[in-house]
Amino acid sequence: MDKASSPSQAPHRAGFACFVGRPNAGKSTLTNALVGTKVAITSNRPQTTRHTVRGIVHRPDAQLVLVDTPGLHKPRTLLGERLNDVVRTTWAEVDVIGFCLPADQKLGPGDRFIAGELAGIKKTPKVAIVTKTDLVDSKALAEQLLAVQRLGEELGIEWAEIIPVSAVGDQQVSLLADLLVPMLPESPPLYPEGDLTDEPEQIMVAELIREAALEGVRDELPHSIAVVVEEMLPREDRPADKPLLDIHANVYIERPSQKGIIIGPKGARLKQVGMKSRKHIEALLGTPVYLDLHVKVAKDWQRDPKQLRKLGF
Repeated sequence: MDKASSPSQAPHRAGFACFVGRPNAGKSTLTNALVGTKVAITSNRPQTTRHTVRGIVHRPDAQLVLVDTPGLHKPRTLLGERLNDVVRTTWAEVDVIGFCLPADQKLGPGDRFIAGELAGIKKTPKVAIVTKTDLVDSKALAEQLLAVQRLGEELGIEWAEIIPVSAVGDQQVSLLADLLVPMLPESPPLYPEGDLTDEPEQIMVAELIREAALEGVRDELPHSIAVVVEEMLPREDRPADKPLLDIHANVYIERPSQKGIIIGPKGARLKQVGMKSRKHIEALLGTPVYLDLHVKVAKDWQRDPKQLRKLGF
C-alpha cells in the first residue's frame, strides 16, 4: 500500500454544505445532530430560521461548515423576497447541497418548486436526504426513496447520493457526514477547533429568545416576532468564580394586539419565555445569565425597509 493512500496521509478537506427543503423538512434538527449542539433554531412552525446560522462539524480528516439558509418560498412581502435572494446566493456558493425530504410526507408542490430551483444550479453536487425515517416503516421508506430518485430524473438532477436519516434517532447521521466530506475541496480547517458556529453570540442569543417566544404562540405568524439583543455585559463587582452576564433584549411585534399574547396573563407567558431561553443561553455561553426582556411594537416591520435594516435584515 503506497503512502498516499494510507489513511494518515489522506488530505484534510474543508468546505461548506447547506441543507435545503420546505419548512419542517428537518433541516435544523439535522444540523444540530451533526454538530452535536443546539445551533440552528428548531421550531415546528415554518419559516423560523432567518439568519444563515452555521454549525461546524470538526473531524480529524475534515471540517464541514453547515450553512442553514431560510426556507425558499413564494415571497409575499419584502422580507420574503430578501430571504429568497439570500437562499439563491448561498446555494451557488457552497460545496454541496443537501435536499431534505421528510419520509412521512408525500412529495408535494413545495418539494417540486425547490427541486426545480436546484436543477438550475448546475455545478454544485446535490445529495437527497430523506429525513424523519423513524416515523415510517421500511416499505414506505423504500417508496419515498424511489419517488426521490424519479423526481431527480424528471428534472434532470443527478443526485450524488440518496440517503435516509433519522436525526432524532441518530440513525445514519455520521454516515451522512462521511458521504458529504469527500465532496469538499482539499483545505486546512477554516475555523479554529472548538468553534461550533461563526454567528456572533448576540445573534444566536436573539434566535434562542425568539424560539422560546414562538413556542405556544400557535395562531400568530412566526414572522411577526423579531428579537434584538441591545446589550450583553458582564455584571461588575462580581467575584471571578461567580460571573453574571446581563443581557437586555427587545422582542418586537407588529401590532399592539399581539403584545398581550406574548406577555400573557399577569406576564406569565413572558416569564416562561425568559426562563426557557435563559436555560439555553446559559448552556450556549457557559455562564450564568440575567435576562431582561421587553416587548415592543414596531408597526408592520416586515414591509418597511427602514425597520428591516434596524432589525438586522
